Amino acid sequence: MAKVKIVTDSTCDLSSFLIAQYNISVIPLCVIMDDKSYYDGEQITPDEMYKWADANKTTPKTAAATYDKAESILKPFMNANDDIIFIGISAKMSTTGNVIRLVAEDNDYNRLFVVDSANLSTGVGLQVLKAAELANEGKSAEEIIEIIESKKDLVRASFVVDTLTYLARGGRCNAVTALLANTLKLHPKIIVNNGEMTVGKKYHGGLNSAIIKYARDMQEDLLNADNKRVFITHSGCSEETIDKIKQFLSELNYFEEIIVTRAGGVISSHCGPGTLGVLYYSK
Repeated sequence: MAKVKIVTDSTCDLSSFLIAQYNISVIPLCVIMDDKSYYDGEQITPDEMYKWADANKTTPKTAAATYDKAESILKPFMNANDDIIFIGISAKMSTTGNVIRLVAEDNDYNRLFVVDSANLSTGVGLQVLKAAELANEGKSAEEIIEIIESKKDLVRASFVVDTLTYLARGGRCNAVTALLANTLKLHPKIIVNNGEMTVGKKYHGGLNSAIIKYARDMQEDLLNADNKRVFITHSGCSEETIDKIKQFLSELNYFEEIIVTRAGGVISSHCGPGTLGVLYYSK
């Protein structure tokens, strides 16, 4: 049986530790500022990006992975005749999956499989880690893909945003809606559903209290989750806020693993600083 290699893109928001631990390869998407393109996670940090965005009163643009970069990362695994499974950001949000398909086609390689996560951030990451664990168990590429596809609708990905300014600048929400939400100090819950972002409950008041209310509202669902792992993914929140959410999840005495990760450049460019999400697989 051929070796199965798991590949993802930089929107998975997995830490370098997890990427190394599970032997995952990452293809970066691009962040564009001042007409110059940077590889997400390699050439630009979210904090550098925020500084530029605030100075220029706009948000960076983002773009799919480049063909050349994708091919350079995939080529060694194709040369080794590995079975390659690429799990990336929702096809409704990026054409990166099509770039990967084109690399396979141009190299006449029929053992490179593209899985649309229908998600973003660690909503992708959860599926990538699951695939890596299945590969380590010796499952075939086809078996892994069948399991990941069957569980795709069980991924629960949501976030509370501090400000809608970044989503409005990037065309992901109406500017009037953003202005109104910011003026009224509303912190909307953004839910990923069927590969797209929708707005859920809106929390009033300060960011910290909004994030804590958001987490507590999820308690019943969290206790019906797959208890293997839960992610706290943020785009630059205070340690105090992160610790409170981690404490809340710990006190549920339910999850085997509570993982804190910071969102990369592409995700941060759309949601802005002060965003935090709790992401997991439902049962």
